[in-house]
Order: sequence, then C-alpha cells, then structure tokens
Amino acid sequence: MALTVYSTTWCGPCKRLKSQLTREGISFDEIDIERDPDAAQFVMSVNNGNQVVPTVVIETPRGRVVRTNPSAREVKALLEAA
Repeated sequence: MALTVYSTTWCGPCKRLKSQLTREGISFDEIDIERDPDAAQFVMSVNNGNQVVPTVVIETPRGRVVRTNPSAREVKALLEAA
C-alpha cells in the first residue's frame, strides 16, 4: 500500500499533516506540486480545477482513495481499513 501527500513548502496544513503522520510512524511519499507540473495537474483534476493541498492519495489493493485536506486520524483509519 502506498501513501502520497501532494503539498507545497509553504502550506501550513501540509506541514501539520506530514508532522502528524511522521509522529504516528506512517510512511509516505511527498510531491511538491510547485516543482512538479504533472502533480499540480493531478491535484487540480481531483479538486475541481483548484490546487488544494494537502491532497492525499492512498493506493490500496481495492483501488485508489483520494482525500483533500484530511486529518492524520482520517488517513490512519483509511490505511487500517484497506
């Protein structure tokens, strides 16, 4: 199972989520949408044309789960349910 956090360097909610995930021992890949135009396009495609971060993607055996600005608790629950 893979967890990806789409973020920016200046985003406060992104920093908070990444810090909380790290504290919970949850590993993730981070993609800065300001450095990766394809990532920015993906984030816009799942957020009605907006570059809303953090956008989280969890790849599970049953498919892809995408959440925008989730809490660490929500991410942990999604990972446990997958």
